[in-house]
Amino acid sequence: MSSFFLYDILVYMFSDPEKNIAQFGLREGMKVADLGAGTGYYIRATSPRVGPSGHVYAIEMQKGLVKKLESEIKQWGLTNTECIWGDIEAKNGTKLADQSMDAVVLSNVLFQVEDKLGLINEVKRILKDDGRVLLVDWTESFGGMGPSPKDVVTEKKARDLFRERGFKVDETISAGEHHYGIIFK
Repeated sequence: MSSFFLYDILVYMFSDPEKNIAQFGLREGMKVADLGAGTGYYIRATSPRVGPSGHVYAIEMQKGLVKKLESEIKQWGLTNTECIWGDIEAKNGTKLADQSMDAVVLSNVLFQVEDKLGLINEVKRILKDDGRVLLVDWTESFGGMGPSPKDVVTEKKARDLFRERGFKVDETISAGEHHYGIIFK
């Protein structure tokens, strides 16, 4: 079984991208960046919500996933979506312009990155002043199915990291039994 297929199963077993994006309040015409887009399930949920006048940027750090995502985007018929290979932890690493995004999606990414503040700084750089961030991450390791216990970023720690960089909690969402969801402004 491929690791991509296993990830797909885990995504839907534990956290539903369609449901999470529905709670995010995206609108027609918005520009949205999905940082650490992975296998693309959040871009599939986001693309129809921003419609033909909107745009979705799927930023991925793993070159192998970028090629797979580019192929999937074509197969899924997402004409408003672009895949970019970039470093989401580095300043200008996403290759997106300053204050160009209405929204940013970070799903199951925070626990994986080494430079969490670097990631949040990049989010802040690309986000418009009135923009919002959807953060979805694991609440626990869940018997080895999620991140290792040492890599789990608690909801409190996530809130503190974002507050350190000037973000405020706008609301929390129901993101699944083993995930938390926070929308920051």
